[in-house]
Amino acid sequence: MKQSIYLLGILSLLAVGCKSKKKVMEKTPRTKTERVIIPKETKAIDETLPNTTDESKIETLPANATYAEIVGAYIDTYNAIAKEEMLQYGIPASITLAQGILESGAGKGELTQKANNHFGIKCHNWTGDKVYHDDDLKGECFRKYKDPKYSFRDHSLFLTERSRYQDLFKLRKDDYKAWAHGLKKAGYATDPRYPAKLIDIIEKNNLDRFDKEVLGDAVQIITTDDSKISTYTVKKGDTLYSIARRFNITVESLKEYNGLLSNTISIGQVLYLHPIKNR
Repeated sequence: MKQSIYLLGILSLLAVGCKSKKKVMEKTPRTKTERVIIPKETKAIDETLPNTTDESKIETLPANATYAEIVGAYIDTYNAIAKEEMLQYGIPASITLAQGILESGAGKGELTQKANNHFGIKCHNWTGDKVYHDDDLKGECFRKYKDPKYSFRDHSLFLTERSRYQDLFKLRKDDYKAWAHGLKKAGYATDPRYPAKLIDIIEKNNLDRFDKEVLGDAVQIITTDDSKISTYTVKKGDTLYSIARRFNITVESLKEYNGLLSNTISIGQVLYLHPIKNR
């Protein structure tokens, strides 16, 4: 009997202890924490890109179209984008088109068909959509794009943002042969005949005409007499891109002529439109 009373006493004490602990826990004020929402970074698409890429000329090709017809349709479809990229980033349109034709099979290659990847750019540090495709090795990772226009822009960024391609941008924009050999030297492709293939595509299709359209008189501007210095005064709403387009020169050239390290310009700033000796 005494043992039972003793056990009941212990159980009562435990019950009271739990209730007290529970009350203490309930009364403990919660520490307020601030909820910080960090927005995901999104890469803005440059406003110069078209809304959509019109591939109707390629899509309407007959099933028995010759390779020359396929290449012609590819050039008709993408030359405007290649010229925009040249104006923005200084990569000859002829080189961009030749690489696109070679790497994508003029838009008919398997990788291009399933990933809109026109330049065979592999994943590397890519965080976007991906596909796996047999290339040098089986099942390699390649970048996938919603629209071919993003492939062209990524090609420009791929070359301009990597140090190993910096020497390319020291070459003349009208020297597609030097660019073709420069790409191979920088390691863009492993094929020893890569430069010869690009040059052959350019010359067979007269692709350097698009370089001339972008450069206009910029090729001859180097011989301009310094006594007749051409300048432009920046106005409200101007950008380096809009000024470069107006005077048929590249943004890169405009920055080089004026010693600019960024795209920032200010109202009233005077920009040289050609190289100035002894500057």
